[in-house]
Amino acid sequence: MNSRWMLVILGVAALTLQGQLWFTTEGFSKTRNLRAAVAEQREQNAQLRERNHALDAEVVNLKQSSEAAEERARTDLGMIGPKETFYQVVPVASATN
Repeated sequence: MNSRWMLVILGVAALTLQGQLWFTTEGFSKTRNLRAAVAEQREQNAQLRERNHALDAEVVNLKQSSEAAEERARTDLGMIGPKETFYQVVPVASATN
């Protein structure tokens, strides 16, 4: 009879521990949430890694080629070459107010 009570107590303890593992916020749900967060962070890291590779390639190109630097200056800074003429086209303002 003593061993039956011991088995019952051990069974209840096992069920209690399993319940805590499955149904509390510190159990499997937390592990699942952490795994999802890790997967999301890995995806973000991969995107940032690709961006960094593109930026590295652009830096190397700018260091090695004056044409690349000139193109960048034209598009970003509005550079005008020594033998070029700058024309600015201004739209005609409407006279009706």
